[in-house]
Amino acid sequence: MSYRPEKTLSLSGVNYENKTAEQISDLFSQVLENGMHGLCFSAYVEGQKPGDTLSEAQIRRRMAIIAPYTKWIRSFSCIEGNELIPQIAKEFGLKTLVGAWLGSDKEKNEEEINALIDLADKGFVDIAAVGNEVLYRNDLSEEELLDYINRVKQAIPNVPVGYVDAYYEFSACPRITDACDVILANCYPFWEGCHMDYSLVYMKQMFNQAINAGNGKKVIITETGWPSEGSNCKAAEPSKEAAIKYFINAQKWSAEEDVEIFYFTSFDESWKVGSEGDVGAYWGLWDKDEHLKF
Repeated sequence: MSYRPEKTLSLSGVNYENKTAEQISDLFSQVLENGMHGLCFSAYVEGQKPGDTLSEAQIRRRMAIIAPYTKWIRSFSCIEGNELIPQIAKEFGLKTLVGAWLGSDKEKNEEEINALIDLADKGFVDIAAVGNEVLYRNDLSEEELLDYINRVKQAIPNVPVGYVDAYYEFSACPRITDACDVILANCYPFWEGCHMDYSLVYMKQMFNQAINAGNGKKVIITETGWPSEGSNCKAAEPSKEAAIKYFINAQKWSAEEDVEIFYFTSFDESWKVGSEGDVGAYWGLWDKDEHLKF
């Protein structure tokens, strides 16, 4: 079972002021049932973190939970069990945006790149993402990243290839933008301290900046979301109410304007703290125990 067909739903101008918490929760359920374009796949269960090997059983269990609500799945790595994610997604009838995780470890980068090419050769990749926010993290230079992108493009010429980073990096790094077949932009009003009430307008501005940088290339929002718990980021306040409203607004805009969005994320993951602070563990639509949060 995969994506559920859209039902008729007015998706513009929700006035939350006049709605009870129960009515907002019902609207969330209705929007979720309508289905979404894409969902980032959170693979690590409690006690796991990147570097641990994922099992087929845990991937299959989580895929079964989320498959009814999305058309696409995004994965972030091609090794340590992550290579099973696009393979299992295909069994569920889903399309795949498959990422090779790149960093400062050149040996690991080679493993990721080779595994991504192998998965694409076997038909498990609909869009290939070469790296995720490596420029933002300063893990690679532009030249190094360009080399990886071009290698993958030459190896899998029939699969669109892009690079994932914050929306503004595509304006700042035109050579990277030129090398991409598709622009894969992360848009987070929360991390820029935007109040929930203005977050959708702000995300639209982010998207339009990526559109302008892309010079006619397709732009996909590869991550956006709102945490349900944790500390504030300036005017951006995490809460279940804010997270549910942000999800509704993002999915309405996606449906109305045909904007392709991969929502971040499917499940809470406790390891995502550290650099993200205490909010890192609370971006999921489902909690760490795989129960729907709202």
